[in-house]
Amino acid sequence: MQIIPIHIEKEINSSDDLSELILKSSELNEGDILVVAQKIISKQEGRIIDLSTVTPSLLSEGISSQYRKDPRVVELILSETKRIVRMGNEILIVETNNGTICANAGVDESNVKDGYATLLPINSDTSAQTIRNKIKEQTNKNVAVIISDTFGRPFRMGQTNCAIGISGLNPILNYAGTLDSFGKILRVTEIAVADELSSAAELVMGKSLKCPVAIIRDYLFKMEDHVIDELIRPENEDLFK
Repeated sequence: MQIIPIHIEKEINSSDDLSELILKSSELNEGDILVVAQKIISKQEGRIIDLSTVTPSLLSEGISSQYRKDPRVVELILSETKRIVRMGNEILIVETNNGTICANAGVDESNVKDGYATLLPINSDTSAQTIRNKIKEQTNKNVAVIISDTFGRPFRMGQTNCAIGISGLNPILNYAGTLDSFGKILRVTEIAVADELSSAAELVMGKSLKCPVAIIRDYLFKMEDHVIDELIRPENEDLFK
């Protein structure tokens, strides 16, 4: 398996065609998987906010004073939040309107100019599907697309890239019903391959290398339609809610 970085030097804005930029910067093969950083999706889709236009609520002001955060950023976090899971260490762990649990609802001030913040895409599956369709139209090649973002993890230090949107592959490799090396039937083993591929791609993408896209080549998978919600554990199985 190969992981190939795609460098894009220009600053992405809403007038850019991401599939065109990817094709200008790389040569794609049938069956490749594209891992695309959420940040350029958000910039292209206009999910970038001038903080001077944000008016904090009393709730945002109260939270910001307690957790040492910009009240305007808190206001954006709350606007993207379905429920607050935990607050502490200057971080709000929330469930976003799309059902993802992450720090600060994905609101991020990195890799944008001062005074601005980005929000997560409204629907990352749709974002992935759009790129995949345009590449198919322009090259007649079928590729899968993963939109990735950097998340912290319970019980573990450090962050890792995770999939927040997919098109063209199953995000889970299910071993249930197959045999292990001793002939025992596996019953519950499911591997979150979309997350693992996102993490693998981050090794070449980095955070400041102007490499917001990576190609994963020669990973064997079946091209099929799924949604990212398949990676979200159902509430009745979640021991931490």
